[in-house]
Amino acid sequence: MLADKTYNVLFICTGNSARSILAEGLMNDLGKGRFQAYSAGSHPNGTVNPLALETLKSFHIPTDSFRSKDWDEFAKPDAPQMDFVLTVCDKAAGEVCPVWPGQPMSAHWGVADPAAFEGTDDAKRQQFRDAAITLKRRIELMLSLPLARLDAMAIHREIKDIGTR
Repeated sequence: MLADKTYNVLFICTGNSARSILAEGLMNDLGKGRFQAYSAGSHPNGTVNPLALETLKSFHIPTDSFRSKDWDEFAKPDAPQMDFVLTVCDKAAGEVCPVWPGQPMSAHWGVADPAAFEGTDDAKRQQFRDAAITLKRRIELMLSLPLARLDAMAIHREIKDIGTR
């Protein structure tokens, strides 16, 4: 991998309303131009969960451009070519994904679904914050990888391992 390249990352979840949205926002913020993140769902809800947006705002991340979208949008010939495709929910990890142009590296970074949590509003907010903190930690680990010095197999092994942390 190249040191001065901008790496495209696609975060996938089933509904593309919470976890993948959080990951997209965090990666774009933390990646500071080295990474361009996108998110999509196998069966998108069509709306972004308001608590996901609230959580991103708490990290001082602008939220005006997020939308729930289908993963087929990123399998089209004119779509950005992905370097990494990361699933963040167990259901999406088990689905048959489209064929991604360029054969990106893939890994599973499962995170509990904060949108499925039943409880008080404050408890729901805490679930979203916990998911964001887990994703942030994993993204920071990925960003710390010396991509220009690692071969493809080593990078693939590392991004898979990050999903277990």
